[in-house]
Amino acid sequence: MQELVAIAQTGQGFVETLSTIWERGDAAMPLDPRLPDAARASLIAALAPTRLIEADGTEQHLNGRQVDTGDALVIATSGSTGTPKGVVHSHASLEASARSTSIALGVDVSNDRWLCCLPLTHIAGLAIVVRSRTFSIPLVVHDRFDSEAVQHAAREGATLTSLVPTTLARIDSSLFRRIIVGGQASPENLPDNCRASYGMTETGSAVVFDGDILPGVELRIVDGEIQVRGDMLLRCYRDGTDPRTTDGWFPTNDAGELVNGRLVVHGRRGDLIISGGENIWPAPVEESISALPSVTEVAIVGRPDNEWGQIVTAIVVAADPSAPPTLDQLRDHVKQTLPAYCAPRRIELLDALPRTSLGKVERKSL
Repeated sequence: MQELVAIAQTGQGFVETLSTIWERGDAAMPLDPRLPDAARASLIAALAPTRLIEADGTEQHLNGRQVDTGDALVIATSGSTGTPKGVVHSHASLEASARSTSIALGVDVSNDRWLCCLPLTHIAGLAIVVRSRTFSIPLVVHDRFDSEAVQHAAREGATLTSLVPTTLARIDSSLFRRIIVGGQASPENLPDNCRASYGMTETGSAVVFDGDILPGVELRIVDGEIQVRGDMLLRCYRDGTDPRTTDGWFPTNDAGELVNGRLVVHGRRGDLIISGGENIWPAPVEESISALPSVTEVAIVGRPDNEWGQIVTAIVVAADPSAPPTLDQLRDHVKQTLPAYCAPRRIELLDALPRTSLGKVERKSL
């Protein structure tokens, strides 16, 4: 049996500690050093590591549980419920993901070089480390995103990276050969060298680029839900439960459809708004409103309503807080490209949308 070692480090120090843990035959659990004490204690209690390495390198033993032979990572995720749980990946599943994404990106092991500036507590950042290790590709690791540092790394030889749309907009993307874009809805017109990704912690990172299913991935739609099968899937959750069906399919709880063999993602099934009997997905409405110069950020949610069941509500961050867009302006713009029932009936103004460290809008906070 292997130990599970929590790592509360960042950047290159994390990568070096991770290598040591794996060489020793143990598994690692990334632990965000920014967590408040209460949240940190809750996560440690839920995922039960046996040891903890602090940011300064000090180590302590914990009264946790071991993992199975072959396990590599236990990654915290809240899923759709908000309850902390751990996704268990084996070395085999991580390697399968690395091979699938690298083939799809056309990675050149002789000339490419990875840059990681994403949090290493999330699968998107960890997957970069795994790809680098799997193919012995040089890796540059930053503690956090900094636009000048990212562009400097590209000028110094980094050719591949992964970003979220908000950070992509802050750099000259042409400096990289390939950029994976994920974490939230991607802009409609991405640069040619960017690949919009779909995936999650349970799938070991991306399983789709630009709507195209990656090598080694099977994908199907069951009752409107996206389901995935392949060697890159998790082994189980930390509590021992296996979310896969008996024949190996992982239900994602994401809604989508296959159009001419390409995946179109509608969003989390719980995000669907039913207003006046009409089904409304937030993503296309958000995409429409985001095109307005008066809007910096927008999220579409359904608020309870006695007449409509739910009322389509636009939560907007105005480009100019002194002159925010009006509800009529939003409605008129949406109705140019979408059915009238998709147009918001209420507007709420915020200074900023709550987001995770990967740039996803925290809808449960809205």
